[in-house]
Amino acid sequence: MNYTRRTKNELAARVAQDIPEGATVNLGIGQPTLVANHIPSSREILLHSENGILGMGPAPADGQEDYDLINAGKQPVTLLPGGAFFHHADSFAMMRGGHLDICVLGAFQVSVHGDLANWHTGEAGAIPAVGGAMDLAIGAKQTWVMMDLLTKQGQSKLVAQCTYPLTGIACVKRVYTDLATLACTPSGLQVLDMVPGLSLQALSELIGLPLTLA
Repeated sequence: MNYTRRTKNELAARVAQDIPEGATVNLGIGQPTLVANHIPSSREILLHSENGILGMGPAPADGQEDYDLINAGKQPVTLLPGGAFFHHADSFAMMRGGHLDICVLGAFQVSVHGDLANWHTGEAGAIPAVGGAMDLAIGAKQTWVMMDLLTKQGQSKLVAQCTYPLTGIACVKRVYTDLATLACTPSGLQVLDMVPGLSLQALSELIGLPLTLA
C-alpha cells in the first residue's frame, strides 16, 4: 500500500487545525510543543505552560532566543501581547482546577477506553518523567494525545489495554498520529481521518484492533 506518514510538523498542524477559537491549551513536552508554531495568527488561543506562562507564542526566530523565557521543556518561546507570568503553584492550580480546555500530550500507550500511559515504561533502570502529566490528563476538559502510531519495533501504541503504568484512566478523547486521527469513544476507536493511500482495513491491521469510521 502506498502512503506517506505525516511529518512532525504536519502532525502539529493537524492538531492545531482542531483547536477552537478562545481555547486555553497546554502543550506537553516533546512533539506537542510544535503545535504552537502552527496556530493561525487569526485565531485567538491562550497557550499555557506549567512552569508559569499564559499567552505563550511560537518559537522565536533564530538569534532572538531569550532563555529566561522558556516552556516546560526548557525550549525558548515567545510571549504574545497580554501574556502573563505567575508562580509555578498558580500554574498547577489552573491545571487542577479545571481551567484548561485542552491539553496535548505525548504517550507511550493509549487504550481503546482512553486510558493514558505516558510517564514510565515500567522497565528496570528506566527514568520516569512524571512532570505535570497526571494533573494535565485529569484536570483538562479534553486530553488529546499526539504521537507516532507505531513504536520503533513496529508495535501499535494504541492498545486494547495499557501494559505500562497508567497516567490517567479514560481521560483521552482524541489521538493524533502520523497515520491517522482517532477518537476514543464508549463504543471503541473511531477514525476521524487517515493519510491518503491508507485504507481502514490496513490501519486496523497495523493497530490490531477493530475500527469504525466516525
